[in-house]
Amino acid sequence: MAYLNSTVSFEKMLMKFISEEDPMQSILKWLCERLMEAEVESKLCAEKSERNKERQGYRSGYRVRRFDTKMGTMYLMVPKIRNGGYIPFFVEAKKRSEAALMNVIQEAYVNGVSTRKIDTLTKTLGIESISCSQVSAMTKD
Repeated sequence: MAYLNSTVSFEKMLMKFISEEDPMQSILKWLCERLMEAEVESKLCAEKSERNKERQGYRSGYRVRRFDTKMGTMYLMVPKIRNGGYIPFFVEAKKRSEAALMNVIQEAYVNGVSTRKIDTLTKTLGIESISCSQVSAMTKD
């Protein structure tokens, strides 16, 4: 994979991605990881291992997080921050869409749509399966 301060030419970097099993997914993963690094550096006011007076916090390693996209599932190395935590900006948008989907399922259930029909609906939206008990659990609140 390409490194942050790499001196490799752009063409060589592209050739490295092309040699991977899924080049587009590899490029997306690389881009997501660079975006997260830039966002954390901005939040902390310091690069990784940099010492300065303006620093707002410290890193605490990485955690692996699954990220589902239209191109497939990726496992990203998300930076951890000691105090305050960190959630990438592009993951928050997904949480909103999940909340909207849950609202649609709850509304359908409350309006009398059967759980079997809700399962059929979710399959058309790309969700492999949702059980009757999951629908009931979502609508309890």
